[in-house]
Amino acid sequence: MTDLQGIGISAAVNLLSALVFLIVFAILRLQPINDRVYFPKWYLKGIRATPTHSRGLVNKFVNLDLRTYLRFLNWMPEALRMPEPELIEHAGLDSVAYIRIYLLGLKIFVPIAVLAFAVLLPVNWTGRMLEGSHDLSFSNIDKLSISNIPMGSQRFWAHIGVAYIATFWTCYMLYKEYKIIMTLRLEFIASADRRPDQFTVLVRNVPPDPDESVSEHVEHFFYVNHPDHYLLHQVVYNANKLAKLVDKKKTMENWLTYYQNKYERKPSKKPTTKTGFCGLWGARVDAIEYYAQEIEKLSEQEAAERERVLSDPEAILPAAFVSFKSRWGAAVCAQTQQSRNPTIWLTKWASEPSDVYWDNLAIPYVELKIRRLLMAGGLFLLIFFFMVPITFVQSVANIDGIEKVLPFLKHLIEKPVVKSFIQGYLPGIILKIFLLLIPIVIMIMSKIEGYTSFSSLERVSAGKYHLFILVNVFLVSIIAGTALEQLKSFLNQSPSEIPKTIGVSMPMKATFFITYIMVDGWAGVAAEVLRVVPLVIFHLKNTFLVKTEKDREQAMDPGFLDFAIYEPRIQLYFLLGLVYCAVTPILLPFIIVFFAFAYLVFRHQIINVYDRKYESAAAFWPDVQRRIIIGLVISQLLLLGLLNTKGLKMSTPFLIVLPIFTIWFYRLCKGRFESAFTRFPLQEAMMKDTLERATDPMLNLRTYLREAYLHPIFKGGEIFYPPPSDEEEGAPLVATKRSQRSSKVTSLASSEVSV
Repeated sequence: MTDLQGIGISAAVNLLSALVFLIVFAILRLQPINDRVYFPKWYLKGIRATPTHSRGLVNKFVNLDLRTYLRFLNWMPEALRMPEPELIEHAGLDSVAYIRIYLLGLKIFVPIAVLAFAVLLPVNWTGRMLEGSHDLSFSNIDKLSISNIPMGSQRFWAHIGVAYIATFWTCYMLYKEYKIIMTLRLEFIASADRRPDQFTVLVRNVPPDPDESVSEHVEHFFYVNHPDHYLLHQVVYNANKLAKLVDKKKTMENWLTYYQNKYERKPSKKPTTKTGFCGLWGARVDAIEYYAQEIEKLSEQEAAERERVLSDPEAILPAAFVSFKSRWGAAVCAQTQQSRNPTIWLTKWASEPSDVYWDNLAIPYVELKIRRLLMAGGLFLLIFFFMVPITFVQSVANIDGIEKVLPFLKHLIEKPVVKSFIQGYLPGIILKIFLLLIPIVIMIMSKIEGYTSFSSLERVSAGKYHLFILVNVFLVSIIAGTALEQLKSFLNQSPSEIPKTIGVSMPMKATFFITYIMVDGWAGVAAEVLRVVPLVIFHLKNTFLVKTEKDREQAMDPGFLDFAIYEPRIQLYFLLGLVYCAVTPILLPFIIVFFAFAYLVFRHQIINVYDRKYESAAAFWPDVQRRIIIGLVISQLLLLGLLNTKGLKMSTPFLIVLPIFTIWFYRLCKGRFESAFTRFPLQEAMMKDTLERATDPMLNLRTYLREAYLHPIFKGGEIFYPPPSDEEEGAPLVATKRSQRSSKVTSLASSEVSV
């Protein structure tokens, strides 16, 4: 396992890496040529413009004002200066709620660290059990852990006391933060500008009707069952093929622009390309003519496919976005059952238009269940097979254990510098590399499952990634690392003694997690602020593609907070802090540094860089709360099992209270706060409607909502809209193709149609 020298080398390397990243960032952000890379959000808001200098060509690219370099670290206090209400208005509540997760980590772990250092470190250090053990591998750091306490010692009551205080303090802070986020959410919704999703619900599983089209059936159903509030609807088209053609055409147009720019820079030589895949093979042709012809072909295919989608009844899906005359009417529809048959006319709040994932609206409702079952199996296989590389990482992290089985490697790896570097730095790097592709795979799986909004895709993917990290990065690391670390003990001991060996050695895995925290949480966060990939891509586009200011704006990539990746990673740090605060508290300062540094960096990023992909008003917070609670329960159960292996069985009644209390606390918070994140109070809806009617009595809501939920590729085109009804006449008679049945009777009959 890693010793003090390995931790020191790892800390030095990672601190040096983080410092280099920060210095390079502080210098690069001052250069005019990089302004759009490090301040794109202000360009999108129209507040910032491309820097201009009148002193010469050099000043357009390089900042020659030496005084600015003396204040190159000013970005740090500037990141903390913007007050939270202004930050919410500037970046949205989702971004603010996200960075408050880091702040919550500081609020929880700083007091716990002070307590643990004052109480547990002296208790552990003076235990002196490891000094008398000849079978166990340990380092000086392990003398500061619970492993250094003798079997059955009364010193363990200090750890139990810290576990109690940590549990109650964590729950108290979670309750306060949940209340704060709920209040911010309600205030944000109450003060938010008018948005289409406030008036609209997504209706899925529209039952088939032999006499009416999907559009006519939807209109008829809502005119009858919501006569005073229904306004209009937009059916959902299966336009996935058309969208692919449009995307392919845009790609071709980009290539055409690239070759045209190239030809303008060097008119003496016409650019050429090969007609094969990505221009790698095939006949060589004139690039400009080739892409112009391809664009013309795609334009014809696009027009034909557009006409087919709009005229073919089979292209209309059994789903629609239904808009209402008021928020109150939409809230009633979204939060109630529409039919006697609970499997049809399914309604839920529509996502805001920019949040809709149009590709998945084309998936039949019944098929969704099958897809989700298959992806659940796929997630299990992904987690299971990834245990192999995780075990490999642990074999690298535990050189002492390998030496006992493979002694011929001892001469090479016993060199102090080599051994310290391998154990203190390499395992964290390898693990981070292995984890790079996992979020991409998980997001693909979530898309296959059929979720209809980017926000739901990110929340579901975050849940899967959290489970993956919990099992593979945490549990498998402990199990595999313990087995390799104490390999000699495992081979020579009787089976009854193995649990005791695990109980002693499990706390020693804190050294591996310390190295991982430094690699991922220190150097990784510093690399985030540097934005190497967007920097390189922007300058490549700026060199070869940009001709106008509009081109330059399109080349700018502000990025966004990737909740599906970032939030599960934060949860690992909560889990590690909660598990090891009463076991190996020396880990806590490393976690605190991560939370403080990440809070500073991501606050800077949401102020200056990240754009909003969507706004859910912190709808993800119940997931954050639940995952921290899961980490707290796991920490309590592990401490319970650990103390049982340490011969303090009388501690069981005292420790079993903690998970019971924590689960009760979770249910308390769920009942107290969660409804504010899943439902829109009718009182709030009525207040906003009343205020809007008073401040904007001439609002034409039909015009405002008419194209809000039209597929983006149709916007601006010729789509048929039904003529507006006379809203003064209440519920109008609905034209129907049915015969010998009244509207209300047929509406009730349609509710009995099964999926």
